[in-house]
Amino acid sequence: MTFKQQILQGIPENLPPKKEYRRDANHAPKRKDILSLDEKKLAIRNALRYFPTAWHAALSKEFAEELKRYGRIYMYRFKPDYELYARPIHEYPAQSIQAAGIMLMIQNNLDPAVAQHPEELITYGGNGAVFQNWAQYLLTMQYLATMTEEQTLHIYSGHPMGLFPSSKEAPRVMVTNGMMIPNYSKPDDWEKYNALGVTQYGQMTAGSYMYIGPQGIVHGTAITVMNAFRKVLKTDENPEGKIFLTAGLGGMSGAQPKAGNIAGCITICAEVNPAAAKKRHEQGWVDELLDDLDGLVSRVKRAIQNKEVVALAFIGNVVDVWERFDSENLFIHLGSDQTSLHNPWAGGYYPVGLSFEESNHLMSEHPEEFKVKIQETLRRHAAAINAHTAKGTYFFDYGNAFLLEASRAGADVMAENNIDFRYPSYVQDILGPMCFDYGFGPFRWVCTSGKTEDLRKTDAIALRVMEEIKLTAPKEIQQQMQDNITWIREAENNKLVVGSQARILYADAEGRAKIAEAFNQAIQSEELSAPVVLGRDHHDVSGTDSPFRETSNIYDGSKFTADMAIHNVIGDSFRGATWVSIHNGGGVGWGEVMNGGFGMVLDGTPEASKRLKNMLFYDVNNGISRRSWARNDEAIFAIKREMERTPELKVTLPNLVEDELLSNLFD
Repeated sequence: MTFKQQILQGIPENLPPKKEYRRDANHAPKRKDILSLDEKKLAIRNALRYFPTAWHAALSKEFAEELKRYGRIYMYRFKPDYELYARPIHEYPAQSIQAAGIMLMIQNNLDPAVAQHPEELITYGGNGAVFQNWAQYLLTMQYLATMTEEQTLHIYSGHPMGLFPSSKEAPRVMVTNGMMIPNYSKPDDWEKYNALGVTQYGQMTAGSYMYIGPQGIVHGTAITVMNAFRKVLKTDENPEGKIFLTAGLGGMSGAQPKAGNIAGCITICAEVNPAAAKKRHEQGWVDELLDDLDGLVSRVKRAIQNKEVVALAFIGNVVDVWERFDSENLFIHLGSDQTSLHNPWAGGYYPVGLSFEESNHLMSEHPEEFKVKIQETLRRHAAAINAHTAKGTYFFDYGNAFLLEASRAGADVMAENNIDFRYPSYVQDILGPMCFDYGFGPFRWVCTSGKTEDLRKTDAIALRVMEEIKLTAPKEIQQQMQDNITWIREAENNKLVVGSQARILYADAEGRAKIAEAFNQAIQSEELSAPVVLGRDHHDVSGTDSPFRETSNIYDGSKFTADMAIHNVIGDSFRGATWVSIHNGGGVGWGEVMNGGFGMVLDGTPEASKRLKNMLFYDVNNGISRRSWARNDEAIFAIKREMERTPELKVTLPNLVEDELLSNLFD
């Protein structure tokens, strides 16, 4: 059968042969054995409903074995034989070009060059899934191939509920992931209900089909690291020969060494999984691999002496590095962590003193003992960081729930008021006031032709638009404009593409709309050879309500509310998005965040031009409005400026209260 025929058939007519378990793949760790006997039977019953009754006898035993061995039912037998990668858009069987664009993005998320655990349909973060199993993938692709532009596909946590009549103006796909009743949104609830096959963790851009490999977070990390160095260095200093120490090379965190090289420092990134470290080295994201502390210390001392810009991966536990650098008196200018601590008990973080294999065995066979060792490690980790910050190290939480989980482990990470953390989130100190409050966030696009020359043309278009905007931009956003102009000018040289021909930069509503309109015109004139998919990271101005990350610089008490993210996805859906998504969970953990995303296919038509202007304007200004109501000065400036430019926009502004008025009210 051809590729198109396989897509169109969905669930095969005949039971395919059982596949061998791939030993050479980077598999997800075994999940917790959390279901009762009756619940395990229910999980099998739930899985079998995708298949004809005649297959149930054979598949029930197979799925029971998967559940026992891996803690989940992935349905490996039904993984397609064709390669998974982002093909040019016209190679997909589809009645709707918008649906074909979504198919392309789904396959990009599952490309082994992009995905962290592709056999288990997990894109990044240890548990960020596109689907729960391969049957869901097959059905979804079949629905997308056959749908018209007057139907909408509804996806319930990976499960394609079906095609429903709608309209051309409606989204082609609506995605939800992990929408739990609030009292059932604890970590073990994910373990249980995911094992039952009724919900999933979509992370942020995994379950919304908008992941573009590590490039997305390379940009955000580069912006963060550059501005962190600006905070700690004198005006006549630069980052060369200065240390940025962090951890994590899987999925999103793999971007850190590349970002460090762009920022121009010595990056040391520890990773306990040798396969992940070697993969990043092979991809060129890491310059050198080291696996012993003595060699690492010697290499770092030489890099400091020579004022090098270099990215070093240490295969081992980062706690050992923090402690050894303390005893060696090696000064760390910047410190952070990007292990998947939103998922601490299932492979997101590993205990010090055990090998990767020993840890995985302990995790699956003795989970309570594993948890004890994780919390012991977190206390040691925090103590080592505290020793360095006492010497002047600037440590920031990079939104991975490090400080949250360390506090739950009893580590010394709380401020004197015992409410706040002693270290800031990077959003509090950098991205919030410098970017999000002004409307700058991670705008991205994918050239669906798959051609490098199309990506090069879009880079040139975006650069031209940004330079034109900068000429009249106010002084408050000149630095943001220049950083992103520099970024896009150097993007091709930095070799950021993994998987699809994609790019990202930070832009505000004006920049996003003008760049998108220029793309649409280039498609119409055939300067670009195929449509362009627009999107963004959920980690943005208004897509995400996350009190320990995206909204950590909201101080009016509303950072624990999620109205903004919900309004964002609903508002985008009727303003022209091709698909929208809303997720429980993300980089800081299940039950800790609500985040929404979108995708939009530009096809060169006047209708696409109308949609992009309407939707992108709202997508950004919804968040600026909320941030201005929280009394953030930068956001008040930005929304006032937008109301002057757009008379139809009328936003409620806060009246500011003098501190002295409140000082004696409750004495």
